[in-house]
Amino acid sequence: MTEKSIIIIGDSFTFPDGNAATNRVYTYARGFNENGVKANIVCFRNDYLVSHGGEVNGITYYYPFRQTTRSPYFLVRRWHNILKYYNTLRITKEIKRDHDIMAIIAYTVRMSTFLYVWFISVILRTNLILERSEHPLKEISKRIAIIGGYIKTFIEARLSDGILCISDYLRKFYRSVGAVERKLLVVPSTVDFTRFEGNFITPFDFRYICYCGSLTYNKDGVHILLESFSKITDKHPDIILVLIGKADTQEDEQSLKALATSMGIEKKTLFTGVLSRDLIPVYLCNAEVLVLSRPRSIVADAGFPSKVTEYLSTGKPVVVTRVGEIPLYLTDNVNAFLAEPDDIDDFANKMDYVLSNYQSSIKVGIKGRELVESTFNYRYQSKRIIEFLKVM
Repeated sequence: MTEKSIIIIGDSFTFPDGNAATNRVYTYARGFNENGVKANIVCFRNDYLVSHGGEVNGITYYYPFRQTTRSPYFLVRRWHNILKYYNTLRITKEIKRDHDIMAIIAYTVRMSTFLYVWFISVILRTNLILERSEHPLKEISKRIAIIGGYIKTFIEARLSDGILCISDYLRKFYRSVGAVERKLLVVPSTVDFTRFEGNFITPFDFRYICYCGSLTYNKDGVHILLESFSKITDKHPDIILVLIGKADTQEDEQSLKALATSMGIEKKTLFTGVLSRDLIPVYLCNAEVLVLSRPRSIVADAGFPSKVTEYLSTGKPVVVTRVGEIPLYLTDNVNAFLAEPDDIDDFANKMDYVLSNYQSSIKVGIKGRELVESTFNYRYQSKRIIEFLKVM
């Protein structure tokens, strides 16, 4: 019997290390493998790398761009880009030769990439599934661009055989642009909780609160976190705030550091920069509290932050804002601590409460871990996707 396979193609992620999109791709792929369906990852990006593919934890991945250095010549660069399209088709045909491809999952926000993946799905005679973990119109503000965005989402809905939505908000959005209900599957945030099992040696000789993600204002409200932290430092003088990640721009990062200085907490705030995937569990599991002060926004309404499920996997207390669908899964003082969004004082009070009542807060953290092992379990959610594909 020919082994079944699912191919994930996109330019929204790197692999095996990367951002939240990488984590979602990784958990999908690992879950597919463990449910008996071979996962193949194609990173459709113009990244200049020494290695152009490999295997990690049984997941095979490819970089069809296959360039190590950037050519100074425009025409040569265009030729390299054309070769990327050819190499992608060749790779997928080779996978098809050895496997029964159940579907191709497109993980991209670019229409050109989506249409090319649709073309491949037609050539290979397989289902095309669109992955959506963020609102497709989140960065569009001008009216004419919004109209174009709706046209784009309408085309995606028509050409896709299925759409994986991270939230019910997105499911309703795609229904509004013409997707039929049977094409839609809500797949909440997925996490490989086994990464956070075991005893990790602490990276610091001090107690700390930890945030891990992009150092952003609008998306994750890191400025709100800094201001909230400044309000509890006198009461908890031994606690340091550790910020893992980098800003989208150098200006934003410098601005956040300047904000910490202006509030007199620069010596109690540590910016680590980006850490490797293997180091993230070490830092998260040894924190006293894990935090996310995400403000209200279309991003918050439509998505579900992967960092929250990673936080919960540690079994440590988690303080997070009550945005989007977080309250559908998390209950204040039961499996997490929920603060009102855009409320500096309330977020500060939640952190203070956890630190002042740490033994009872740990019990809440353990309940959060139990939720991850059921609802956000990557094996379970990947199995749901496989079952979804079987009935197409």
